[in-house]
Amino acid sequence: MTATAPGKLFLLGEYAVLHGAPALLLAVDRRAAVTATVGGGGSPGWRLTARELGIEALLLGDDGALPTNLAPETREPLALFDAVRREVAAHLEKLDVSPDAGVDIHIDTSPFQQDGHKLGLGSSAAVAAALTAALAAALASVLSRSRGVDLARDELFALADAAHRRAQGGSGSGGDVAASVYGDRILYTRDQPPVHVAWPDGLDLFAVVTGTGSSTVDLVARVADYGRRDPEGHRRDLDALAELAATTKTALENAGSFLTLADDYFRALETLGLHSGADIVTDRHRELRALAAASGAVFKTTGAGGGDLGLVFAKLEATDELQSAFAHAGAAVIPIPTSLDGVRIEAVA
Repeated sequence: MTATAPGKLFLLGEYAVLHGAPALLLAVDRRAAVTATVGGGGSPGWRLTARELGIEALLLGDDGALPTNLAPETREPLALFDAVRREVAAHLEKLDVSPDAGVDIHIDTSPFQQDGHKLGLGSSAAVAAALTAALAAALASVLSRSRGVDLARDELFALADAAHRRAQGGSGSGGDVAASVYGDRILYTRDQPPVHVAWPDGLDLFAVVTGTGSSTVDLVARVADYGRRDPEGHRRDLDALAELAATTKTALENAGSFLTLADDYFRALETLGLHSGADIVTDRHRELRALAAASGAVFKTTGAGGGDLGLVFAKLEATDELQSAFAHAGAAVIPIPTSLDGVRIEAVA
């Protein structure tokens, strides 16, 4: 079985989504692919290949468990694989089925890299979704399908989200996994089904590379530390973000309203970063924001902020000129075609 899942971009609602506010996300048509072959290679053992992680035909335990003697520098990047394996195994156990079959697993995240640099397009969430789908489907192929092993989309999201959170130490909103599972543009509120939304007429969007990368976990941890250090200030800053995020659906009714909201949200994120000591907004971001504003467009950070990518929202008539200006300023433009569908099974062997 080969399953693929798209990456994602947080368009609006970062940080506030962790506290119950809605977030706007876009599924991006750069897809992680996971192939799971039962009994692959002619032997019953489990093997894992993930070339972007430097893993080639790693021999796993009988149930797919990571080897106990695995070096820490190899084990850590495989935390997500192990978390998904555990979630799928627990799901099968709940269904009272025990497939006794080795699986050969190949994970490909090459579309999420450019010139040797990992783009901040949610490769881990895409892998969580695709791996959950592929592994469950492959094991279902050796079981009676009447046993209920095939996953409905909501079940797939629940398993992939739980695995993704476990791999991240319990942090994360689940929005990135929701985008990978359901696809298209969604408004996502924690513990609620996502809502698909339309895009304003005449508004374009593109992404630019803004830095050399940043740690989402580190930035989120710094904001959490701010909450412990100054609960009132933290609550005030998060309330400001939440109030803006709550207006997203209305702002999407026209391009002008959304541009205003995106700019206001950028400034609220900047305030949170200054108060928390987290580099959510950097000097490079401010430089690119000024460049966008000169053409009536809006630059905004995406996700946890820091390095990686930034977003540019602009009226359609200004897009070509803006992309040239950003490229001239050394910010590589990244096409971000929307993936209308989320997880899909590409092939059944």
